[in-house]
Amino acid sequence: MENEKFKQTRDTLKSNAWKFIILLGFVSLFSDMTYEGARSITGPFLAVLGASAVTVAFVSGFGELVGYLLRFFSGYLSDKTRRYWTITIVGYIVNLLAVPLLALAGSWEIAAVLLITERLGKAIRTPARDVMLSHATSRVGRGWGFGIHEAMDQTGAILGPLIVALVLAFHGSYRTGFAVLLIPAILAITVLILSRFLYPKPQDMESSRPQFDTKGFKKTYWIYIAGVALLAAGFADFPLVAYHFQDQNIVAGAMIPIFYAVAMGVDAIAALIFGKLFDRTGVSIMMVVAIVSSLFAPLVFLGGFYTALIGVALWGVGMGAQESIMRAAVALMAPTERRGVAYGAFNTIYGISWFAGSMVMGLLYGVSLIYLVVFSMVMQLASIPLFFTLKRFKAPSPP
Repeated sequence: MENEKFKQTRDTLKSNAWKFIILLGFVSLFSDMTYEGARSITGPFLAVLGASAVTVAFVSGFGELVGYLLRFFSGYLSDKTRRYWTITIVGYIVNLLAVPLLALAGSWEIAAVLLITERLGKAIRTPARDVMLSHATSRVGRGWGFGIHEAMDQTGAILGPLIVALVLAFHGSYRTGFAVLLIPAILAITVLILSRFLYPKPQDMESSRPQFDTKGFKKTYWIYIAGVALLAAGFADFPLVAYHFQDQNIVAGAMIPIFYAVAMGVDAIAALIFGKLFDRTGVSIMMVVAIVSSLFAPLVFLGGFYTALIGVALWGVGMGAQESIMRAAVALMAPTERRGVAYGAFNTIYGISWFAGSMVMGLLYGVSLIYLVVFSMVMQLASIPLFFTLKRFKAPSPP
């Protein structure tokens, strides 16, 4: 009788974990529809308002950099206050409502402030949300749970730009496109608040409670972070890829968004596949990710139309694998009580490394494409020895 009761409790917790993951998946789906839809037109919108190319690049890069830097402090605040829901909800509201407000921007300066505000909102809510997700994924498999979330996230990343493209196809303006994105923004906030009332204590889903470690994170965490930093430094940002396509007339301008949609679609599929593999093989699967991801650079920057398409697909594989596995691994390497800081530090170092690597590749682009490709591949492949030392680090099977 006792075993039967335990089984029922376990099954209930697992069912609740899945429902929670799916609900937050829909939050991310609607959220990505909102801000990825906006990102597809912010460049030309700023140009229409009178911003220069340098200004557009600065606003985009600065917003990303500040957003990643803030995640450490957001993660620390999350652990300090334990108000994960409050911080997540505030972050999403700031993140999402900044987008439709762009429809009212009368100058590029106001638009720039709103774009940076949107990134700050994402920085506020990401560590706290990932901590709550980590509790639920312990019941269904870390990699698989985060993989499902990433797949739903990228579905929104595909739909958002397509919705905006549809608005523009029917002779709508950029402002109309931003205004329409208020709909998925409201849907995301609504589902988020519903999730808060249905599952006020996601920590109760955690299958095991690691003990608090006052001496800091273990060596495995920092080795893993170092490997991730190298991988991020060699991973080119898509705007540079798109610039190359247009600069070298490899892909027609109208086809570049299609290439991006292909990457996002592959991203979603890769998140599921590599998430499942992570649960079976552990951190060692990151070595495969590094090899596959490193191959995108020569195909994208040294090839023609079809090789570039394959390269973009591999870029999507790398992105999807990173987004699912990386977050899952952090949950395994940090005690519950310090997981917000762990995610904050992870996101900050990842973001700085990606920004620095992108700057280097941007400079190398004007010197030699060969140098750019070599830099990208060397940085990513250099992460393999670090991941190799963690090959025995595996996720425990969910209860």
